[in-house]
Amino acid sequence: MTAPAAPAASAAPPAPAAPAAPAERPAVVTPAAGPGGPYKVVVIGTGFSGLGMAIGLKKSGIHDFVILEKADEVGGTWRENTYPGCACDIMSLLYSYSFEPNTGWSRMFPRQRELLQYIKDIVDKYDLAQHIRFNTEVTGSEYDDATDTWQVFTAGGDVVRGRALISGMGPLHRPSIPDLPGLASFEGTTFHSAEWDHSYDLTGKRVAVIGTGASAIQFVPQIAKRTAHLTVFQRTPPWIIPKPDRRVTGLERALFRRVPLVQRGYRNGVYLMQETFVLGFKNPKLLKAASSLARLHLARQVPDRALRRKLTPDYTMGCKRTLVSSDYYPALMRPDVELTTEGIAEVRAHSIITRDGREHEVDAIIFGTGFHVTDAFEDARIVGRHGLKIQDAWKDGIEAHLGVAVAGFPNLFLLLGPNSGLGHNSMIFIIEAQVRYVLQCLAMLDRAGGARISVRPSVQDRFNTWVQRKSEGAVWVAGGCDSWYLDRSGVNRAAWPASTVSFWLRTRKLNPRDFQIEPATS
Repeated sequence: MTAPAAPAASAAPPAPAAPAAPAERPAVVTPAAGPGGPYKVVVIGTGFSGLGMAIGLKKSGIHDFVILEKADEVGGTWRENTYPGCACDIMSLLYSYSFEPNTGWSRMFPRQRELLQYIKDIVDKYDLAQHIRFNTEVTGSEYDDATDTWQVFTAGGDVVRGRALISGMGPLHRPSIPDLPGLASFEGTTFHSAEWDHSYDLTGKRVAVIGTGASAIQFVPQIAKRTAHLTVFQRTPPWIIPKPDRRVTGLERALFRRVPLVQRGYRNGVYLMQETFVLGFKNPKLLKAASSLARLHLARQVPDRALRRKLTPDYTMGCKRTLVSSDYYPALMRPDVELTTEGIAEVRAHSIITRDGREHEVDAIIFGTGFHVTDAFEDARIVGRHGLKIQDAWKDGIEAHLGVAVAGFPNLFLLLGPNSGLGHNSMIFIIEAQVRYVLQCLAMLDRAGGARISVRPSVQDRFNTWVQRKSEGAVWVAGGCDSWYLDRSGVNRAAWPASTVSFWLRTRKLNPRDFQIEPATS
């Protein structure tokens, strides 16, 4: 951004500017069928998934859609997570829409504010605000057999109707808080990293951090600079490799602007580098070099042998998400930071008691304990055809065809649904593939003149049999850890068990025989 020019020395002081009028949001698009009529498509969420779907709809000539957003601005994950140090662990050149490169990234790993701005810029460029209903939290949805429409219920009491319903909420929207004995009796401040309390000043406080996952290793180094004493409660140490972050140079940005193929080359290089990790999921020996790098990284940054033992994972690399950081270990070396691996026995009014009987006095507890993933739909109110509840459809475990379509729920499409998660590459790659697949489903429904399209149960069963067979022996199943990829029965319900190339190939062209199209209910 160019700095404003200073006024000339002889100029009179400028008059105070009049207060700016509040910006008015564009009028929300109404259904083509008229007020009260169903939209062609209802989209939930304004993160990368929901907005990617909206752009896909527009590009395919569909403008009769609405996006329901619970908050008062767009952003999804990158609006919700505002904790200190929040950033993406996938490089910025890859963590963006393939069709909308950003030539102005400031760093190799994008920070939260920059990602949120990228999302806002996308909304402006594609004129999406007119389709968004803000402050509209979805509380449930039900397929109406009589009208072949989805009825979407909101916290405000409204009912939004659509021929098709697309969920872009993603799997990481329900913070997970452990059920610790005595937690309700704690008289200090508590919050989850995804619901950071910026009104609470951590300066000079005794703070407990519970959890050592992807969020915690980012915010711990930041808050350690301010707290009087920081105690980090670790259950399982993560594998951590160095973070090769740096500023993107002015020369690189100029090349990106003037020679787009340079940025495309960078992006493809990063993609291929990330994709190599998938080879180790089924052949852990291939991750030996990466795990050696992680061990060397730990040895270099933590000379204290006792602490190093606590931070050394006892499971195969890749079983849990591999993390990137170059400042987490140094933060744990500070004299005012303590890492404890003793389990938590109970929480009292002003302290946490560990299983060795030690009392840790704290003023605040911050949970870096991740999100509900495999059980994210336990309380969801989603009712399909003939009153089928999602909980009944998934009584044996969550599953969908290609993470998108669920048998018994016509015209319902999930983005980043079951078994479409990644532990090694950019989720936006998966989102774009699923968006293309959904658009093919909608186009086929239109061409057939039908009212309902639904995946055949046999197709969904065959796909999920393949997923579980492909998962056999994979590192997240056989690597010796408990991870968010697995449900309570130890079954992989979250991770895509192959390369992203294979996902692209499976979704590139829809097989019409996989779906059943039916006429309107008479």
